[in-house]
Amino acid sequence: MASKLMMNPGEILLEGELEKRSDSLFQLWKKKRGVLTDDSLRLFSGTSERAKELRFHSILKVDCVEHTRKYVYFTIVTTDFKEIDFRCTGESCWNASITLALIDYQNRRALEGFRRHRFQRTESEAQQPESQEQRALSRW
Repeated sequence: MASKLMMNPGEILLEGELEKRSDSLFQLWKKKRGVLTDDSLRLFSGTSERAKELRFHSILKVDCVEHTRKYVYFTIVTTDFKEIDFRCTGESCWNASITLALIDYQNRRALEGFRRHRFQRTESEAQQPESQEQRALSRW
């Protein structure tokens, strides 16, 4: 499958084929169609339109990257420390694309948290002088 790269937020960043190692006893590699967006990785099996979704808020990191002549192997570690193994062809760069999208997601969340904290602090500081003025007036 050909991969598609777009730069618009909320759009598909990368789409193509990758393989996921099964959790079964034999740990077989199963082909999946992956769709990477700015907040998740969706995995489709075969012709099914139902996807398993790995949202970035539940992903801790992309780890254990190993290169062979044919494949790049990598592991996604979730926030509950579950490890999910993947492999892709070297030219598809799934591991790098997921890592960059995850970093972008984490940076956006950190920036939103900083802005929210700064806004709350500014609001509380704006309310404090009013209450100090009211206390001063009530003493008179």
